[in-house]
Amino acid sequence: MSRAQLLLSPLVPLYATGVSAKNLAYDRGWIAPKRLESPVVSVGNLSVGGAGKTPVVIRLAQLLREAGHSIDVLSRGYGRKSDEIAQVDPEGSATQFGDEPLLIARCGVPVFVGADRFAAGLLAERTQPPPGIHLLDDGFQHRRLSRDLDIVVLHASDFEQHLLPAGRLREPLSALHRAGVLVLRAEDRAIETELRRCNITAPVWIQSRRIAIEPTSRAIAFCAIARPREFFSALKAQGVDLAASSAFRDHHAWSESDINALLALRARHRAESFITTEKDFVRLAPAQRDDLAPLQAARLEVRFEDETAILAQLARLLMRK
Repeated sequence: MSRAQLLLSPLVPLYATGVSAKNLAYDRGWIAPKRLESPVVSVGNLSVGGAGKTPVVIRLAQLLREAGHSIDVLSRGYGRKSDEIAQVDPEGSATQFGDEPLLIARCGVPVFVGADRFAAGLLAERTQPPPGIHLLDDGFQHRRLSRDLDIVVLHASDFEQHLLPAGRLREPLSALHRAGVLVLRAEDRAIETELRRCNITAPVWIQSRRIAIEPTSRAIAFCAIARPREFFSALKAQGVDLAASSAFRDHHAWSESDINALLALRARHRAESFITTEKDFVRLAPAQRDDLAPLQAARLEVRFEDETAILAQLARLLMRK
């Protein structure tokens, strides 16, 4: 543990007690979650940021739409300045809707944002054709909205973390007993053995991830995500010649001083272009993108092993619910 974690560790039991009390209230039926008319499939995780939920949500939406379902996404809209319950305008801004909802909407999926996900779902059901499926983004801990299936995206580091506030875990690993499906990265498939040892029996889906990027020479990479090293390593694995890299705090709002610092970094390293993530790209204002030109947004693509079988399994799980 770091010094900061040691200082915060006395607060962990208090946080754990609060989490346990909330879950007990829902498990015992003392608090009744609100139910929408259409099925709700939650895609969440255990830790604060960085598990890769958004690309999983996008891929699931694509698969379900190809199978003939009407799909929408319900999201809190983290980081937005508005508290309005609204449908995301793909031409809008991250300030208005949040970066991840805006990114999903620009993939052609209807997205509805609101701190009250039930109210966002009601708006979706008034405007979207039935029969529909709601994908609840980052919903594992949002138990106020009833869901028909909990999909939990895991990261290998979840098994090495501590509970908040000393670590990154929002819930202990035992919460995975509540999950209906677990998603692991291909390189982490060995974790399934550990899960079974803990008597966690939910089906496991394996995802492969790749960065889609046009060939480029001598670039500066920058991002404001939870795990920047993974992004930089993925670029290098794709053969990108990185002159330098720069990382900011997750969901960072780009300022003019940030843009000037990046331009100075490019001049210092005599680089030719910039690369960032799609999530960071949507947070940049149009004028900032122009200042950083040529600028490329690297797209993170997710595919599941045997997607035909996954669709069939998803249908069976929803029917069973």
